Amino acid sequence: MHFLLYQRYLIRQSLTAILLVLAGFLALFSFFDLIQELRSVGIGSYQFAQALTFILLGLPGRFYELIPIAALIGCLFALTTLARHSEITVLRSSGLSTRKLLFTLFHVAAVLGIATLLIGEAVVPFSEKAAQDFKARAINKVIAQKGFESGLWLKDGRTFVNVRQAMADARLVGIRIYEFDQNNALKSVSEAKEGYFLPSGRWLLRDVARTVLEGDRTRVVKEESAEWQSALNPDLLSVLMVAPERMSLYGLVKYTRHLIDNKQKTERYEIAIWKKLLYPLASLVMVALALPFGYTHSRVGGTSLKMFAGVMIGIFFHMLNGLFSSLGIINAWPPFASAAAPSALFMLTAVAMLWWVERR
Repeated sequence: MHFLLYQRYLIRQSLTAILLVLAGFLALFSFFDLIQELRSVGIGSYQFAQALTFILLGLPGRFYELIPIAALIGCLFALTTLARHSEITVLRSSGLSTRKLLFTLFHVAAVLGIATLLIGEAVVPFSEKAAQDFKARAINKVIAQKGFESGLWLKDGRTFVNVRQAMADARLVGIRIYEFDQNNALKSVSEAKEGYFLPSGRWLLRDVARTVLEGDRTRVVKEESAEWQSALNPDLLSVLMVAPERMSLYGLVKYTRHLIDNKQKTERYEIAIWKKLLYPLASLVMVALALPFGYTHSRVGGTSLKMFAGVMIGIFFHMLNGLFSSLGIINAWPPFASAAAPSALFMLTAVAMLWWVERR
């Protein structure tokens, strides 16, 4: 693609500033994460070296989260520096329109958007799962109890499964299986001490006691081991280790279909799907929001004040993303609206600010 001299200069300055901001934020957040992880040091085999490994494995996820915020602050810093040196004024006096300048910055945002998409799909799901699995194994942690004292509850067709503990090595401890017939009457209750996933796609249950209900009678069958066919598998268990926002689109769609097939709520995962699709576009919104600051060097405070404003706006955007997701789940809003609202609000703000700057 052919770029003019000023376009190459603006893109280089902006990308350099964005990368520096990203490096600073990654170092800062890694330090905070390390302080938090120190609470777990000493549990099981989880020592300081393991904590550092856990932080390093989580860096791609942090990188993914921070790209839009870094785009805002980096572009803001680059544009403010150019404005302070009167370079923006010279470019505008030479006939450079706001539209052309914005499109130049959109090239920067496009690079960041592609990086966000690739990292979010190809790196983050695997690094996040590896990090959680690494820590869980080190401290022998239970990966899921779903908020109930009785453990994890799952629905598989006409069967309800209660697992007291799902371990990091895909081992289930304390299993109860409630089977219902076509009339929704309880047919049998099976209890097993533990279960292991087999290469055949079935579970091997140990110390099984199955209570069969036959009219007014009950019959108890005990077995040392038994195979159990279920839609529950290690891939579904791994979903419980990774936040929906850090799963891959494929994983989100697959798990959402599983929930739909079992007539369970899917709002949280549908919102996460739309957020994954729209998040790469957030960089476009952020650079558009940064542009007006490059025009206001003579009417607004210095670089420090603008940088502070950029940090606050970035934090506010991050908070709104989480807030609208939660409100969407609580109020049953359309998933697309819940995911798109923060970016839409910020884009409208950017358009309004650009209009105001052009009018001045």
